[in-house]
Amino acid sequence: MHSPAVARRAPEITSRLPGAIDRFAGRLTNRLIRATPWQVMQVQTRTPIVSFTFDDVPDSALRVGAAILEARGVRGTFYISGGLAGRVEPDRTLIDAAGCRELAARGHEIGCHTFGHQDIRHVDRPAFVADLARNARYLDTIDRRPGRRNFAYPYNSGCLGKLQILAHSYRTCRAGGEAINRGPTDPSFLKAVEIRQPETHVAGLTRWIDAVVEKPGWLIFFTHDIAPTPTPYGSTPAAFERLVAHAVERGCCVLTVDAALDRMGLRGSTR
Repeated sequence: MHSPAVARRAPEITSRLPGAIDRFAGRLTNRLIRATPWQVMQVQTRTPIVSFTFDDVPDSALRVGAAILEARGVRGTFYISGGLAGRVEPDRTLIDAAGCRELAARGHEIGCHTFGHQDIRHVDRPAFVADLARNARYLDTIDRRPGRRNFAYPYNSGCLGKLQILAHSYRTCRAGGEAINRGPTDPSFLKAVEIRQPETHVAGLTRWIDAVVEKPGWLIFFTHDIAPTPTPYGSTPAAFERLVAHAVERGCCVLTVDAALDRMGLRGSTR
């Protein structure tokens, strides 16, 4: 199921470059990670699988997003940064520990999104390890579990020098990439499709569901808020509900990340 990983080290980027250069460096890093997978698992399924995931987790993702999924009898994966708990921002409020507990109690999966929600390229290794441990303690007070959690990269930004840490700590790590997971897949850099503004973009995302129905694989969506006036990184309730309904009505198996791995008999990254 997995091929052995060869240890690799890459220089750490611990200070920020000018914005445009840093964004270019981030895109280049992600391409290098995709070109040189840390590990490989085989994503093979005859049934199309779709996972809906949320990053940061604004309170609207709990109040509205989770309810839309539950109305269809399915659940999602919510990637939590403990350092954002309860934060009030101009266009959103992040859920607190009580909100996380509610999600877990309602059957949704709680994943890790780091504690400090920083681009991990800009955090040195000791600080990064400490940050992950701090978020693990936070999440364990909410939803203690015996096995490893799943992880999502803040800003979908990978780091070659930290892949070994992540592969040993988490079952999978989700990035972006705008693609469906099929065949040989790196569990430490899963591909995902973003649900974001404008609404015409969200409406067009049904094509991804049609594509995974035509050629089965594992389609992972990610978004943030689900609100009448969403941020640029979210969706309206109506558009999100249409997307979930389309997946269910087309016969997709809508599962959390953890449940999708279990259904396919995949362990994810290995220690």
